[in-house]
Amino acid sequence: MKYFNELQEGVYDPNIFKAFFIAGGPGSGKSFVVRKTTGGLGLRVVNSDDAFEAQLKKANLSLKMPSSETEPRNVVRDRAKQTTDTRKAGYIEGRLGVIIDGTGRDFNKIAKETRELQQLGYDTYMIYVNTSLDVAKERNAARPRSIPEPIVTKSWNDVQQNLGKFSGLFRQNFVVVDNNNAGDDVFNAVSKQIRGLVKKKVKNGLALQWIRNELDKKRRK
Repeated sequence: MKYFNELQEGVYDPNIFKAFFIAGGPGSGKSFVVRKTTGGLGLRVVNSDDAFEAQLKKANLSLKMPSSETEPRNVVRDRAKQTTDTRKAGYIEGRLGVIIDGTGRDFNKIAKETRELQQLGYDTYMIYVNTSLDVAKERNAARPRSIPEPIVTKSWNDVQQNLGKFSGLFRQNFVVVDNNNAGDDVFNAVSKQIRGLVKKKVKNGLALQWIRNELDKKRRK
């Protein structure tokens, strides 16, 4: 397996059993916020958009998402999702610390995945990147891979409607970043908050039992 070494190191991962979901619509600046606030922590990032964009370029398809390329683009999108799902499954098998980057449009999907991770022993968190609709539209238009404005609007509305639900789901593990015009003061404060969450010791009984079992296996080798 491609990620075998990472799986082997799972029990020694300082971020073991930590999972951060990222929510925010197109143009919210999620990837930038993740780099600014979690850089250097060693969390594994799962982002299907990155894989999708890389494979669009490889297939010589336009990043402007023209309707004339819908069919081949959907094939590439499915391939990128499979790649990302395989990578995520490998990380979780090793109980590594992960960042699951998405839009947050589908509350039920994230709630289900959160429960599944918690049942494995993970502590789960969310970083919700918030912007105004005007800022989201402006940033989307300036991106190399932009999407049609009506989709930006719908996605923004969907994510906004889930704000209260996510807050209730993650409670004290819910971090909101106002990224309309955020500066280093905002990013430094959020980074400090996230580092505090990551440093919390694992207390979940399922997680502690998994760690004991893995350490026993290594001692018997």
